[in-house]
Amino acid sequence: MIIVKLKGGLGNQLFQYALGRSLAQIHRSEFKMDISLFETYECHAYSLKPFNIQENIATPDEVRALIERKLGIIEDLLRRILHKPAGPAPTYITEKYFYFDPDMLKLRDGVYLDGYWQSEKYFINIAEIIRREFTIKVRQAGKDKEIAEQISSCDSVSLHIRRGTYLAAPYNSVHGTCSMDYYFRCIEYLASTIKDPHFFIFSDDPKWVRDNLKLPYPTTIVDHNGVEKDYEDLRLMTQCKHHI
Repeated sequence: MIIVKLKGGLGNQLFQYALGRSLAQIHRSEFKMDISLFETYECHAYSLKPFNIQENIATPDEVRALIERKLGIIEDLLRRILHKPAGPAPTYITEKYFYFDPDMLKLRDGVYLDGYWQSEKYFINIAEIIRREFTIKVRQAGKDKEIAEQISSCDSVSLHIRRGTYLAAPYNSVHGTCSMDYYFRCIEYLASTIKDPHFFIFSDDPKWVRDNLKLPYPTTIVDHNGVEKDYEDLRLMTQCKHHI
C-alpha cells in the first residue's frame, strides 16, 4: 500500500495525489490518501472530491502502521529510560528537496509520503491517467459555462494573482509575492505577440486587482466561485490559450 499525506491547497493536493498514484502504479499496489490533517487545518480544506480520482481514504490504523516505528522490548525500554522519542518508521518518507528527487520513484511498496512533490517528473510515466483523473465530474454550467465560451472565442490569457496568506509571516519570507513590474512586463510581452489579447484574471483578492491592475486591454475578473469552487477556476484557467 502507498499512502500520501494531503496538505495545503488544491494545487498542492493535486501534486501529492499524482506522486502517490504514480508510485502505486509502478508497484501495482493499493493507493490511499491521508486527509486527517484537514480535521484541524484552518487555511484549506480537502479539495479533490470534485475530480475523477481514485478516492480511497486511509484509515487511522493504516496510517499508524506506516508512520510509527515498531520497537523491540529492549529498544523500547532504553528509549523510555533515556526519555528519547521513538522517531518515525523507515516507511515514513519525507521530502528532502523542493525539486525533483528521482529516488522517490525507486521507493519500495508500503510507504507513507509526506511532502509537496511539485514536479511533473514524478508522474510523467502515467501522464494520461493523471490527465483523465484530473478532469472534473460535473459539467460547466451557469457563469462558468458563459465565461468558458468567452474564453474559447478570443485570444484568452489567464492571469493568476496569489495574495492572501502570501502577504503574512512566515509565508511572505518563504514565497513572497510577485511585483507589479512582473505582471506588467508579462502583460506587455503577451500583448506584443498576440493580436487581440483578452485577460481573464483569477485572484484570492479581486478587490486589490480592481484597485491596482487597470489594463488597456479587454479584461474579465473571475470572482464568482470562491474557495468552495476553486476547481472551477482551475478548469477555466486550463481553457485559456496563454498563461501568466
